[in-house]
Amino acid sequence: MAAPQDKEAKKAAKLAKKSERKAKRTQLFQAFSMQRKEDKGLIPWMIAVFLVTTGVFLGIGFLIGMPWLTLPLGILAGALGAMITFGRRVQRTVYAKAEGQPGAAAWALDNLRGKWRVTQTVAATTQLDAVHRVLGGPGVILVAEGAPHRIKGLLAQEKKRIARLIGDVPIYDIVIGNDEGQVPLRKLQRHLMKLPRNLKAKQVDALEAKLSALGNKGAAMPKGPMPQGAKMRNVQRTIRRK
Repeated sequence: MAAPQDKEAKKAAKLAKKSERKAKRTQLFQAFSMQRKEDKGLIPWMIAVFLVTTGVFLGIGFLIGMPWLTLPLGILAGALGAMITFGRRVQRTVYAKAEGQPGAAAWALDNLRGKWRVTQTVAATTQLDAVHRVLGGPGVILVAEGAPHRIKGLLAQEKKRIARLIGDVPIYDIVIGNDEGQVPLRKLQRHLMKLPRNLKAKQVDALEAKLSALGNKGAAMPKGPMPQGAKMRNVQRTIRRK
């Protein structure tokens, strides 16, 4: 009886994987179609990256006398480069649409890469200004979005509230925007990665346990905007897995 059951399980697993691959291909095709309509430079850039990368590998092949060996490698590298170009242009489009919308920072934090502990809307106003808390190697990072004259007070109150509990742990504050001293939404991930690493993983765990008792003071806030085409953000994850 066990053998037929094992065959059934293997068959089901195979069908599930096939279905997952098909769903990913469909997602990529839909994202490509949407991006192509809005980004007229997408296809020229992808073709240029593919041709230049392939040409470089082919040139190396001629130099070493083995073009037949480097050409297939060049084609693979060119295809990968074109996909990376596609993913980055999708990201740029999605972030441009999200920028300035209420909850944009919350949405961006939801899509962070890496081991960040995000708590959305730890403080907020009824005008949808908000402060979000991020824990990680740097310590505590407060990310604020909204009108500068309102979020300044929100940030000060939240920093004071947190400092009572965490002692000497560094607290950083970031204001999302395009003015001087602010961090553009599309550069949030890069900015976080540049912060110094002050804590180890166990220290971050302990910090999270301490701050979990604080709760949130914020009013209801949207988890983040879903601009048209924002689901294409998932395409980058698909591309990175390939």
